[in-house]
Amino acid sequence: MKAWVIGNWKQNPAASQEVDTLLESLLTAIDDGAKAGTELSNSHCNLMVAPSCIHLAAVSTRLKGTSILCAAQNISAHSASTGAYTGDCSAQQVADTGAMWTLLGHSERRQYHQESNECLLQKMTHALMQDLGVVLCIGETQTQYDANQTLEVIDGQLSVIKDLLVQQPDIAASLSDRLIIAYEPVWAIGTGKIPTVTEVSKTHQHIKQTVAGFTDSLNEMTVLYGGSVNADNADSFAADSMINGALVGGASLKAESFLAIANAFSRAST
Repeated sequence: MKAWVIGNWKQNPAASQEVDTLLESLLTAIDDGAKAGTELSNSHCNLMVAPSCIHLAAVSTRLKGTSILCAAQNISAHSASTGAYTGDCSAQQVADTGAMWTLLGHSERRQYHQESNECLLQKMTHALMQDLGVVLCIGETQTQYDANQTLEVIDGQLSVIKDLLVQQPDIAASLSDRLIIAYEPVWAIGTGKIPTVTEVSKTHQHIKQTVAGFTDSLNEMTVLYGGSVNADNADSFAADSMINGALVGGASLKAESFLAIANAFSRAST
């Protein structure tokens, strides 16, 4: 299985010039690696970045024809195309920028915007309607983790996939190519707190088994880990076969650290 390393830029960088600088750093490093025949030239890891909506069109245009894909960080739940929804960007508008994927259900969206499974079901439906792939983010809080509720919480969050399949059974055959799950324990995002590789591996195994139970076509689900992934610990996560890549936050804002994580998963996938 080919690994994925996705950079969630969140509300960064602030200025277009900084975005351009980051993109050029990434593309130059990849190009230099290819010319030198180093591990950066390996094709064992898919790369993707998710800029803020204000920079999405420019980033998509710059990355067109390169080895890096582009994703939105969110789409509207209200309409797949257009409507009177001030401040929202629809799946069709995101696709029109050239982006091919969208993140959905990130813990910050769940926390600050109270996104429910019902809301996420609408967003997933709209994304797939517009041929956008979905990176579905799931994970438990510190309180839930301390109460040993991790698997219970994850099961509840994964049920949106089951609901989607009930509503649209015809998409089952193609969903494995259009859906990625990112497990991000909320208590580990940006905190420096890191679960053990064994903990993450067991959780990923549970996620894979649960999703495979929804339909046989999802028995090879790609599951990424997110939560304080950095250049120093990427090798340990990449070495576990249950961990198919990483959703990277702060470390994706520097080309060196982002590509070091990608290299770790690329090496592990050979």
